[in-house]
Amino acid sequence: MDHTLIRHALVVDGTGAPGRAADVVVQGDRIASITPATSLATSPGSIDGSGLVLAPGFIDMHAHSDLEILREGTHDAKLLQGVTTEVIGQDGLGYAPVDDGVLADIRTRIAGWNGDLSDDDFSWRDVAGYLGRIDGGTPTNAAFLVPQGNLRMMTVGHDARAATAAELDRMQGLLADGMRAGAFGMSSGLTYAPGLHATTDELAALCRVVAAHGGYWSPHTRGYGGGALDAYREVIEISRRTHCPVHLTHATMNFPSNRGRAGELLELVDAAVAEGVDVTLDAYPYLAGATTLAALLPSWASAGGMDATLERLADHVELGGIREALEVTGSDGSHGERIDWSTITIAGVSDPALEPCVGRLVSDLVGLPALGGPATAFDAAVAILRRDRLRTSILMHVGDESNVRRILAHPRHMGGSDGILVGSRPHPRGWGTFPRYLAAYGDLMPLEEWVRHLTGSPASRLGLEDRGVLREGAVADLVLFDATRIADASSYERPRTTPRGISDVWIRGERVVAAGVPTGARAGRALRHPG
Repeated sequence: MDHTLIRHALVVDGTGAPGRAADVVVQGDRIASITPATSLATSPGSIDGSGLVLAPGFIDMHAHSDLEILREGTHDAKLLQGVTTEVIGQDGLGYAPVDDGVLADIRTRIAGWNGDLSDDDFSWRDVAGYLGRIDGGTPTNAAFLVPQGNLRMMTVGHDARAATAAELDRMQGLLADGMRAGAFGMSSGLTYAPGLHATTDELAALCRVVAAHGGYWSPHTRGYGGGALDAYREVIEISRRTHCPVHLTHATMNFPSNRGRAGELLELVDAAVAEGVDVTLDAYPYLAGATTLAALLPSWASAGGMDATLERLADHVELGGIREALEVTGSDGSHGERIDWSTITIAGVSDPALEPCVGRLVSDLVGLPALGGPATAFDAAVAILRRDRLRTSILMHVGDESNVRRILAHPRHMGGSDGILVGSRPHPRGWGTFPRYLAAYGDLMPLEEWVRHLTGSPASRLGLEDRGVLREGAVADLVLFDATRIADASSYERPRTTPRGISDVWIRGERVVAAGVPTGARAGRALRHPG
């Protein structure tokens, strides 16, 4: 059986324990031994870890690599950050379960997150089929969450109403099927249609199914603006009522109304944990967020699906209502906040004719010939939505540094990039999140504690006993890095720049990055919930 010896590395094991100099032997897909440094003789092919840190592979608790891992290529964006496992199916919309009636809509709706594949590539319809496709070999491991918006679209459709008892029963059945197939829980996108139409009771009924199967709920809450705390209270209360663990994904306090208020969110978390509610969270180490331009629309404008939305965007009367919702009152799609077009950058488009818009603020697109010379920023946004058929991705510069620092430092925090990898100018977090935690925010805690945030804690949330920790018998998902050099290099201007300091990465004992260069190995597989 193949084996690898990594000598003289500082082993940081993912538990938060102090690092120790050790020699590590990997045999097959497992860690065979960890012994004091210099105890083993050098063998052919051994790797010198002197001056480097050996840790469990990083786990990305919020990834948008659902299609990226199926494409040809080495997936440099994540592997060169040391990420070995990604949690996908996020924000309540994904590619399983689906049926022929909803697949085209979903592909369009989240093309700004994931791009697309050919019709023939979508050979599955259920969670089991999707995980089976991943088992064919992917650059990273993948853990899947059942998207709650899919469940609603397949039963209620796009109607803005509560589900009937029969519809809820079918949603619960689809969710249970997904959990039995190996999903780790359920995601929600409660500012995205159609998932946002779910009532609190409907969400609770679904969370009971998740809890019965030992999973967790990962909600994108109903808003991150002025109503953020109420939105967090809702999902924590659902967790309390249903005994379903809740993971507050991309937990932020955004927009001017929330500057300096992260402490109020963390007080909610701490109080709930003290009462026995199982609450964890992830947050990315950047101030800008990323989503689709269409996601900002009020929910009533998105009702009925893509074609109905595009018809409203071409109707003068309907446009008046949309403009008021975005610029005067604030819409549920824009977190209840009035849109400031000078904080929104176009990150990616599907129509090549719109490339002149990419990398520019919407407020700077007034009069642009490529859009027909729009008179206002709102007109420019509408022109892009119509021409790009709702597939446009954006960055929103609405974060607060003090909030980010407080949330990252919380002991219930875990690593999550929310990285969107498509578009001409995507968010740099897709290429820089994990090195950035350790470099730009390394002062928040010791290295060993940071590694726990990125490995052991996520593995515990997922229920993975043999990953996220560097011990004998554990799966050999590993990263070897230089703690003195590791740093993100991606920026808003050059988002696809790879980070510094990552030397080697292994997935299931197979070397997928060697001396900073991807090997092309596709050692990843679909992970399945052990419950």
